[in-house]
Amino acid sequence: MIHSKTSGSGEAMEICHEVYMSMKGCRNFKLRDQMMDSSVSVPSNIAEGFELNTDRLFIRHLFISKGSTGELRTQMYIAIRQQHVPEDIGGNLIIRIRRLAAGIQNFIKERQKNCRRKPT
Repeated sequence: MIHSKTSGSGEAMEICHEVYMSMKGCRNFKLRDQMMDSSVSVPSNIAEGFELNTDRLFIRHLFISKGSTGELRTQMYIAIRQQHVPEDIGGNLIIRIRRLAAGIQNFIKERQKNCRRKPT
């Protein structure tokens, strides 16, 4: 299995995979596609920002990725409520998505600190 070493990206990839698996049989194609898109957006923006090789652009993409976690979390609540995803599976994913969002936020703060440091 391929894992990314970029901060948070490995967990984001795992969550994406689990969203795909949990929505596989969903007949609400609009919700399913939106959930798949937002779950893909999280690790994709982390990776894209990292590859741009500047702190400013990386931080910008981390913010976009974090925004996608909020989108995905909301969609998961909807999927649970509409009984497209079992409550136990969806609830576990929501917890993991919240942790991932917090981790991304902490990573943003660290990167911002590093950007502000003056060279000695």
